[in-house]
Amino acid sequence: MIARAAFGYLFLVLIVRIVGRRPGKQLTPFEFVLIFYLGGLSLTGMVGEEVSLTNAITQIITVALCHYLLSFLRFKSERMARILDGVPLVLMEKNSWRHETLVRMRIQDDDVMHTARQQGIKDLSGIKTAVLESYGEITIVPKEEK
Repeated sequence: MIARAAFGYLFLVLIVRIVGRRPGKQLTPFEFVLIFYLGGLSLTGMVGEEVSLTNAITQIITVALCHYLLSFLRFKSERMARILDGVPLVLMEKNSWRHETLVRMRIQDDDVMHTARQQGIKDLSGIKTAVLESYGEITIVPKEEK
């Protein structure tokens, strides 16, 4: 059982290295799915008696190949990138909240203001635009001082 777990771990590290990484500090939803799915598959292969290690490895390779294919399509097609990663959404612009977007994304205006305060912006008048990035982070574009 210990050897099976160690082999499964090393194999999963190898697969994640082969699948590749992208720059950036946040994971996209596309990458979250890959990580959780691979984690579940590797767990059943390492500790589950009903699934053989060989079967789990085959499933992991299949998922990694699917991820690689989707990554390639995402790279080649802007439309596929938008489908898989989403697009940035404007939350506030010109001192006006986009309430429909805030409600749809379940974000409070306090969340935006928290991010603004971290950048030293005290109130709405200091914000030119607030954007929810496709990876979940809120970006604040401050107004230029005149």
